[in-house]
Amino acid sequence: MRAPLTKLIGLLMGGFAVLAQNSPPASAEATAHIGKGYDLEQNDRFSEAVAEFRAALALDPAAINARYQLGVCLLALGETHASREEFERLPGEAKNEPSVAYYLARLDLLDGNSAAAVRRLAPLLSHPPFPDTAFYLGSAYLAQGRLDDAIRCLRTGAQSDRRDFRTHYRLARALAQKGLAQEAEREYALSTEMREHYNESARQSTACVQALRKEPDAAAHDVCNRMFDSGDPDKLTTLGILYGDNGRYQDAIPPLTRAAVLDPDSFEVYHNLGLTYFRLRRFADARAPLEKAVGLRPNFFGSNALLGATLYSLKDDQGALRVLQFAHQLKPDDSDTMELLFRVLVILGNNAAAAGDYAAGLKYLMQAAELRPGSAELDSRIAEIKALAHRSR
Repeated sequence: MRAPLTKLIGLLMGGFAVLAQNSPPASAEATAHIGKGYDLEQNDRFSEAVAEFRAALALDPAAINARYQLGVCLLALGETHASREEFERLPGEAKNEPSVAYYLARLDLLDGNSAAAVRRLAPLLSHPPFPDTAFYLGSAYLAQGRLDDAIRCLRTGAQSDRRDFRTHYRLARALAQKGLAQEAEREYALSTEMREHYNESARQSTACVQALRKEPDAAAHDVCNRMFDSGDPDKLTTLGILYGDNGRYQDAIPPLTRAAVLDPDSFEVYHNLGLTYFRLRRFADARAPLEKAVGLRPNFFGSNALLGATLYSLKDDQGALRVLQFAHQLKPDDSDTMELLFRVLVILGNNAAAAGDYAAGLKYLMQAAELRPGSAELDSRIAEIKALAHRSR
C-alpha cells in the first residue's frame, strides 16, 4: 500500500524551451546547478543565479540552456557586455532562435545601436517571442526618427499587450514628434491611467494580504475580490496566488482558471493552478496544468517536483519515475523528491518481480538502494529476488 503524501516538495521563460529540450541533455551535476539557477532566477536573485549557471557551464560547456539563462540574468543585472558575450557564445542554431534575437536587440538598444535592433526585431513581429517585442521595435524606430514606422509598430504593440503603459508612453512621444498633438495627449493620458492602474493593483494586493491575515473570512473575501477583473490576467493571477499563499485554495481556483483563458502561455498561471489543485488533493485536475507548466519551463524544479508527486498520487508510476528522476537531477539534495523517487522505484521493482520479470525488478530496486544505502529491508528483498531469478533459470 503506497504511503500518503503529507507535504509538498520544496516548492515554491519561454521562447527558448523547445530548442533546449531538443538539445543533448546536460550532465546530472550540471543539471542540478541549472535547477538551482532557475529557482533563484524565479525569485529575482540574479547574482546567485549567475553563479549557478556558470557552475553548470564549467561542468558542461555545451549546456546551451544554462548559457542562455546566464545571458538573461546578466542583462537583468545591467552587465550588458557580459550578457552579450554569453548570447554570442551560443551555437549558430541557438543564435537564430527568436528569443535570442530579442535579447540581443535589447542589448543593441542599450548600446545605442537602434539600426541593429531593428534588423533583429523586425522579422519577429509576426510571431513575437515575448509580448513586448513590438515595444522594443517601436522604440528602435523612434530612436532612428522613423516616426511612421514607430507609430505603426507601437500601435500594434498597444493592441497586443493592452496592459503595458510603456508602449502608450512611447507612442505618445512618436505622435507628438509627428505633430499629432491631440492623439499624443490621448496616449499620454492613457499611459498615466494605466500606470495608476498598476499602482492601484499593488495597493489592492497589500489590502488583500492584510485582510486575509486579520479579517474574518467573509470580510477578507470582499476586500480581495475587488481585484477580480475578468479581463486582466495579471490581476487575476496575483489574486489566485494571494489566496493560495494564505491557504484559501478553493478561492484561488476561479481567478487562476480565468487567467489561463486570457493568457494561455503563462507559466506562472499554470504552475500556480496546478499547485492549487495539488493542495486540494485534486490530482487529476492538477496534472494538465502542471504538464503545461513543465512544457513552458522544462528545467524549473518546482513544477517538475509537483508533476512527479501528482503522477505518483494518480498511480502512474512510469510517468512519475521519469519526472521524479529529472527533478532529482535538478535538485539532488531535496529529501522529499528523493523519498518519492525511492517509493516509485520500490513499487515498480516489486511489481516487475511479481510479474516474473526479475531482471527489471532488480534494476529498479538497485536504483532504489542507491538512494537509501544500507536499508536492511531493501537488501533482503533484493537478495530474495536474486534467489527467485536463479531458481527460474
